[in-house]
Amino acid sequence: MEAMQIDVEKHLQRKQSLYQSLDEKFQIEKETYRGQQYSQIYFARLHTMRTLIYSLIPNWKPHLPVCTVLGLEEGKECIIVGTLYKHMKLKPCILDEYSKERSVVPLVKPQNFMHSNDSLVLEDESGRVKLGGTVLFPSVYVTGIVVALHGKETSAGEFLVLDILDADLPPQIELPLKSREDKYVVFVSGLRVGSSTCNPLQFQLLVDHITGHLGDEKEQGIAAQIVHVVISGNSVVVPRGLLNGQNLTSKDQSSLSEPIKELDILLTQIAAGLPLDIMPGPDDPANFALPQQPLHRCLFPGTSAYNSFRSCTNPHSFELENISFLGTSGQNVDDLEKYSEAKDKLEFMERTLRWRHLAPTAPNTLGCYPFTDRDPLLIESCPHVYFVGNQDKYETRLIKGSEGQVVRLICIPKFCETGVAVVLNMRNLECHALSFGTEFSS
Repeated sequence: MEAMQIDVEKHLQRKQSLYQSLDEKFQIEKETYRGQQYSQIYFARLHTMRTLIYSLIPNWKPHLPVCTVLGLEEGKECIIVGTLYKHMKLKPCILDEYSKERSVVPLVKPQNFMHSNDSLVLEDESGRVKLGGTVLFPSVYVTGIVVALHGKETSAGEFLVLDILDADLPPQIELPLKSREDKYVVFVSGLRVGSSTCNPLQFQLLVDHITGHLGDEKEQGIAAQIVHVVISGNSVVVPRGLLNGQNLTSKDQSSLSEPIKELDILLTQIAAGLPLDIMPGPDDPANFALPQQPLHRCLFPGTSAYNSFRSCTNPHSFELENISFLGTSGQNVDDLEKYSEAKDKLEFMERTLRWRHLAPTAPNTLGCYPFTDRDPLLIESCPHVYFVGNQDKYETRLIKGSEGQVVRLICIPKFCETGVAVVLNMRNLECHALSFGTEFSS
């Protein structure tokens, strides 16, 4: 084995790339919780986005006045800017679980809470107004988005919407001049080490491929061009039934720590060869609310010994060779799917970019830290690569903005269920699926 490693080193040198983490805005180390409510994060979002949208209105409808909700006049066309709120008949309410009328009937948990009677309201600091007309589709929008609306107030007190202005894609740093050499980034999510669906051999095959211990010389040559690995959430499954507040027996302690030890052994093999980022997911031993803070390094004693290993936040933002990456472990898109409709997950992803907010449903239906003076989930700069983990299947699309922005959207499938990782070529932002399977003859 040792002789083979020496032989490989003679012929193949792994390519390197310049990395810069941009996670600082997602870290909450300096924040202090003083019992503050969520109204402040909505005010911060409205203030930032309204200033931005005001700058876009002169190029959109310069002849129309901009009013507040309180300043609306019946029949007079104008523009109002505010935060959308969506009234949903089927939206779960915590009080329903305790109401006498429904105590006998078991609560149904549908995958989508849309209803034909859903309606939209726009609110600013002065008040709120119900929105009407056929331009604005409630099925597309969710609570928390800041928009500009062109319309007029009707005699019924509604605001008849005639046109809508989203913030659209944010400005983007120009892509660096195309390199002539291929450099690859591997994305994987939903490893779920320790679960009944996890196949350790499948993940070991992925590790062996990344580290160049699999395949012939050509395969190893391709593996040497992998410069970075990103693991986006749900890496480990901890048996939560044991965490009931009681003292744990040594056997229970062992079953709790075993999946994490197994994950550490696998990650150590990757970190020994190339840079590795790991993000927390909804099922990982991390805080629940977004932005999720990095998994503690003490969970990975073996991997942490390498400076190539980075435990990152979720969302995660970084640059490689001046190509900007932004991604989540999937909670933002999964929540949008519950409260709105789209033809696929990529459309939800595109909407978050055009609304300039990673998770507009936070904090309404998605857990979020109650920031007071800022909303770190606002997207200020357009990424070149936008990825979302823990999805049902691999999907990708290239979208383009009105100012020449180009974004590669990637849905990373759950590896434990599909055996699929995603490989991105930084040279041209092309990507493909990498599929691993194992069969045992009976």
